[in-house]
Amino acid sequence: MALNTRQVSFYMTQRNKRNKGLTQEAAAITAGISVRSGRRIEKGQWQQSGDRHWRTRQDPLEDVWLSDVLSLLHSRPQLSPATALEYLQDKYPGKYPDNLRRTLQHRIRTWKACHGEGRQIMFLQEPQPGLRALSDFTQLKGTVITINDCPLEHKLFHFRLEWSRWSWMRGVIGGESFTALAEGVQEALGQLGGVPEEHRTDSLAAAWKNLSEEDHRDQTERYAGLCAHYGMTPSRNNSGRGGHENGSVEAAYGHLKQRIRPALLLRGNNDFHSLNENRLFVTQPVLRHNQRNHDLVRQELAYLKPLPQRRCADYEELSVRVSSSSTINVRHVVYSVPSRLIGQMLKVRLWDDRLSGYVGSDEVMSGVRIRGKDGKRRARSINFRPVIGSLVKKPGAFYHATLRNDILPDDEWRQLWQRTCSRLAPQRASRLMVNALKRASEREDISAVAKGLNQLLLELGEPDRQKLLGWLGVKDKRSLPDGRVLQHSLQGYDNLMQKGGAQ
Repeated sequence: MALNTRQVSFYMTQRNKRNKGLTQEAAAITAGISVRSGRRIEKGQWQQSGDRHWRTRQDPLEDVWLSDVLSLLHSRPQLSPATALEYLQDKYPGKYPDNLRRTLQHRIRTWKACHGEGRQIMFLQEPQPGLRALSDFTQLKGTVITINDCPLEHKLFHFRLEWSRWSWMRGVIGGESFTALAEGVQEALGQLGGVPEEHRTDSLAAAWKNLSEEDHRDQTERYAGLCAHYGMTPSRNNSGRGGHENGSVEAAYGHLKQRIRPALLLRGNNDFHSLNENRLFVTQPVLRHNQRNHDLVRQELAYLKPLPQRRCADYEELSVRVSSSSTINVRHVVYSVPSRLIGQMLKVRLWDDRLSGYVGSDEVMSGVRIRGKDGKRRARSINFRPVIGSLVKKPGAFYHATLRNDILPDDEWRQLWQRTCSRLAPQRASRLMVNALKRASEREDISAVAKGLNQLLLELGEPDRQKLLGWLGVKDKRSLPDGRVLQHSLQGYDNLMQKGGAQ
C-alpha cells in the first residue's frame, strides 16, 4: 500500500509522544493504516504515493499502442478515443471489448498532453465604452412558439453593446438575411438613441452561402452602405471563430433565453395571435435586463454618436408585372393583388416579414410576406376578397381553377368544398361556393357564412343559393318584391285632361 507523507508524519507523531507513545497497533489504527505499513515506516521501507513505476497487471493495449494507436494519432491528431476503439475492434474482432474505452481515453489524453498539438488560446478582450456593438442570430432550441396554433419558424436577432451589455432582441422569420439584419440593427439603434464606432457580426458569408457570387457581393455592399449611413465601421468575424471574436454577444444568449423561457412558463402558453405580439413579449425580459445595467448604459450613452435624421433602406426592391390572373410572383411565392393592377409593373419592397407594392411613388398593395414550408421554396398567398368579384361573373371557372384551393380561405372552407362537390354537380357546386365566398367577402368574420353553409350541407334536400341567403338573413336583390301591387287612382289624370281641353 502506498502512503503519503501526511500519514507517515501522523503515525510517527503518535508513536513518539513523550512518555505517552502509542503502540504500533494503536498508532496504525489512529493514522488509518495497517500495522504492517506501520512496521515498514519504522524500518524506512515505506513507499510514497505516486512513486511506483512498474505495472501491476499486463497492459491490454501493449500489442497495438505503438503500431496502431500512435500511428493513427500522429496522422489524425483530432481522433477521439471512441473512434480509435472502434477501429481496433474492427481490425481485431473480439480482442478489445468496450470496457477498454476508459483505459484508451486515459492513455490518449496523457499522450496529447505530452506530445499533442497546441490548442487554441482564448484572448480576453478589454471593452471600451462607445466602441463596439455586436449582432448575431440565435434560436430558442427546444421551445415551440405558435401563431394561432401554427408553429412559428423563426430566429431571434440579438444586438448588444460590448461595454455596458445593453441588448435588443426581435423575432425574424426569414433567417439570417440582410433585411433581417438591417431591420434589427436600425430598430436597436433607434431604441438605444445613439451609434457606436464599430458594428461586428458573425461571418456574413455563412449567412449567405447559398447566394450567387453577384448576389453575395450585392449583400456585402448593402451591409457596408448600412454601416456608412450610421457612421459605423463594419467588421465581421473570421469563419469559425465566433466564440473568440464575437463572444460578448454569444455569451449573452444563454442569459436572455433563460429569462424568456421562465416568462413563457408564467404566461401559461406559447401561442400568440401575431408575430408582433410575440415580439412585444420578447422585449419585456430584454428591457428588464437593460434596467439592471442602467448605470453602465447611461455612462456609455455619453460616448455614442447621434443618430442620423432618417433610417437607411432596410428592404429589398424588385420589379414584377401583374399577371392576367391578378397575381405577382415574388421570390417563388405567388401573391394575389387587386384586379385593377393587371398588366401594371410594380415596384415591390421586401422586408423580413412583409411586402408592399408601388406604382410610381404610390403604395397600391401590402401584405404579409410568405415563405415555403418544409424546405420548399414555392408557396402561394391568395386573398379571396380581391378575386371574388370576377368569379361571381363566371362562377363555373372556379371548379377547375389552378388557384382554387388557395382561394378558399382555410382548411374549414376546403372541407366544405369537398362536401359540396359530393352533394352537387360541378356547376352547381361552383355556383354555391362562389356565392358563399361573395357573402364572406362582405363580412369581417367569415365564420358565420361557413357555419351557414355547413348547416345547409347537413340538412336534407339540395343546398342552393336561396337557402344560404335565407339562413344568413340576407334579402336577394334579384328576386321580385313580395306582396300586392296597389294601383293608384286615375281620377287625377282625368282632371288634368279636362283642364287642358278647356284652355
